[in-house]
Amino acid sequence: MILDKFATAFKAALNKLANFFWSRDPIAILQLEVDQATARLQEGRSGLEQYRGLVERVSMQVASGKQNVQRLESQIRAHLQAGHRDMAAQLAIQLQQAKQDLTNNEGQLAMHNEAYQNHLLKFQQAQKDIVTLRQKAQRMHAELQMAKAEAEIARVAEAVSESIVPNFSTKIGQAEELVQEQIAKHRGEARVAADMSSKGVQEIKAAQAAEAAMGENLLRQFEVEMGLVSAETAPQVQASKTLGPQTNS
Repeated sequence: MILDKFATAFKAALNKLANFFWSRDPIAILQLEVDQATARLQEGRSGLEQYRGLVERVSMQVASGKQNVQRLESQIRAHLQAGHRDMAAQLAIQLQQAKQDLTNNEGQLAMHNEAYQNHLLKFQQAQKDIVTLRQKAQRMHAELQMAKAEAEIARVAEAVSESIVPNFSTKIGQAEELVQEQIAKHRGEARVAADMSSKGVQEIKAAQAAEAAMGENLLRQFEVEMGLVSAETAPQVQASKTLGPQTNS
């Protein structure tokens, strides 16, 4: 009783250990099963070859038995023609035994040949099954590797989206804000420069107008002095008294 319980516990432990390794690397276990099946198939092929040798020996016995029957029949006919009935009778007994042996050997040959064909059919089917299983194991291995790669890519992508992408987005936003600030600053500088560029323009224009009016008055005075025009008809140009912009009072 104790030994039975110990054996049961030991088998359970082995089963648990096998399940652990199976869950850890099922492809390796599957490949191992394929390799073991291939090894058993190779052993079966050796046995099948030996069995075929037995069939060939029985076939040779059948061929030899047929030749023996033909030989005895020929000898019996020859002795009958020669009038040797006693010898022919002895050969007839041998012929009967030879035919019985031939019948037994032909039956054995038919039975063994049928068994061989059945074993050969199973062997060929086992070969196809192992090839299919090996291809399936390779395909499953490739699919498993692809699934692992996809899971790793997804994990990395998730980590990137949780860490790098937010930081990257924050830095992009900060950079855009700094760029907008610099754009506003430069536009302000340009506006100030434009406003400053108009400073003093009115004074310059007023000075130019006063200088033109003064030149016109001097020209009219010269015309009067030269008698070209009379003082009454010569118009006077009012020169601007101030250089700054005029204001309405």
